[in-house]
Amino acid sequence: MQNTTTLPTPLSPWRQFTKQWGTTIFIILAVVGITIWQYILNARVTEAVLASTIRQATPLVLGALCGLLGERSAVINIGIEGQMLLGAFVGFLANVWTGNLLFAVFAAILTGALFGLLLAYMSVTLKMDQIIGGTVINILALGLTGYFYQVGLTTKGKLLPIPLGPLADIPIIGPALFNNPPITYATFILVFVVHYVLFHTKWGLRTRAVGEHPRAADTLGVDVYKVRYVNVILGGAIAGLAGAFLTLEAVGSFERAMTNGRGFVALAVMIFGKFTPFGAWGAALLFGFANAMQTQLQFADIKIAHQFIGMLPYVLTIVVLSGFVGRTHVPAADGVPYDKE
Repeated sequence: MQNTTTLPTPLSPWRQFTKQWGTTIFIILAVVGITIWQYILNARVTEAVLASTIRQATPLVLGALCGLLGERSAVINIGIEGQMLLGAFVGFLANVWTGNLLFAVFAAILTGALFGLLLAYMSVTLKMDQIIGGTVINILALGLTGYFYQVGLTTKGKLLPIPLGPLADIPIIGPALFNNPPITYATFILVFVVHYVLFHTKWGLRTRAVGEHPRAADTLGVDVYKVRYVNVILGGAIAGLAGAFLTLEAVGSFERAMTNGRGFVALAVMIFGKFTPFGAWGAALLFGFANAMQTQLQFADIKIAHQFIGMLPYVLTIVVLSGFVGRTHVPAADGVPYDKE
């Protein structure tokens, strides 16, 4: 009797596109619809919500870019939260001591890079479990910042918005996109830069090769250890910039554990964004919109306990992860230490 194997019927291009992007497009259309409806009801509130969305999304997309660079080279970075917190703390102290905001931003970036180096050393050289390595950084960050923080320290100001001429006067989107402080503008640029580097340069090709099949990349002469070290350190620097955003641009001061789980939400953003910079940016804007809406709802006269309204962004995180993790392509070698033969 002849043994026959039935091959699965290939999906049409339209059905394949709908399966991959249908839910994302639906969410985008829903958000746009809500925004237009809200603008018709109250234009000033809508502009405030959109501006808040950008502010809330900025540290998330920076944290997602940090995780993305590590995961694309097969290093899981659970320590984003700690890197952000340490960057925020050191940037805050540098501003207190010197009063120089530019120096404080670079101090935060350098701090994130140094702890990225620590994670790379633990994950690549020592071949520790990467989840444990990231957890060590989170615990270390929480302990160091809590111990050395002194109540009563005041900064010498914070980064102020820079309106981009007539663009800032465009209705609805002008105040949100074209009237922001420097780190927010830098975030917009970083999304495009990381996308270009990952998908249109030789370094990006090597990074993706190391993440998918490090043995084959090594055979072709790619230094797997170097690629992983550089990407994790650069990711740490971006996480440090996210910390600088919190203390030097958004708040202007430091509080213990002020990251408040943003590093872990950034991981969800990265997964929801399908390990791409633009996807992560879109997911970060969605979470930022949820945060902005829950803040607005707390000011509104709604007979719902504020604790339930405050849960909105985190419930969204759970829903997104439960619905998208299984449909996201994770780099094949992600989290696996590499041994040279």
